[in-house]
Amino acid sequence: MLALAFLAALLVSAHAAQRQDINKAVIYDLGVYIAISALVGAKLLFLITEYRYYTLHPSELFSLTTLRSGGVYYGGFILAASVGIWFTWQRRLPVWKIADICSPGIALGQCIGRLGCLAAGCCYGNPTSQSWGLIFRSEYSHQVVGVPLEVPLHPTQLYESGVNLAIFGLLWVNLQKKRFDGQVFILYLLGYSISRFLIEIFRGDTARGFLFNGALSTSQFISLLLLLIATALFFRLRPHGQH
Repeated sequence: MLALAFLAALLVSAHAAQRQDINKAVIYDLGVYIAISALVGAKLLFLITEYRYYTLHPSELFSLTTLRSGGVYYGGFILAASVGIWFTWQRRLPVWKIADICSPGIALGQCIGRLGCLAAGCCYGNPTSQSWGLIFRSEYSHQVVGVPLEVPLHPTQLYESGVNLAIFGLLWVNLQKKRFDGQVFILYLLGYSISRFLIEIFRGDTARGFLFNGALSTSQFISLLLLLIATALFFRLRPHGQH
């Protein structure tokens, strides 16, 4: 599912590039850098959030369980975005225009990727009495990702998959209607950070890490930072006099 997510994101971004008069070959080249950096970044943030465990169990760094873990999405996004900016600067390409082009594909890739989380059992939700609660019964998933068995859980993977599909539609429509370069990327930051902050309330897995004595999850904290960044980018990039 992760491979399918990358492929879908790449194809959509290449199509978007053509609509924006950018050579899609550039997007294919960028996609290689994005894919590698996203995987590395996600794994790095996972190790950072779980540093106490790995300090006590350093041999687990290279265990099969650690290698199987997908990591933390925001770590992959932050490193991939940084590498993407470096790539566009190196190629003397319009940074914010490329960011707009890639944003719908990122949202669609997340939509598909979260279905992989659902299949694996990771990123699971808190117990719920709601009728749509999801019950996992795979001993293998319990052993690998710790998902509780025989307990109705919030299907947080589906929550996020559905939200990202809606964000993809919003971004795709706005790609042709935008008033300035960077607008679609800002919309992505706003849409995803707000939805992720809220969905985190229903998450039940603890491996994603917490800050401030458990007041915020790592992803909630990063969501707040991205909201501030999106706001700053809006006032920085919008044409003067536009409201």
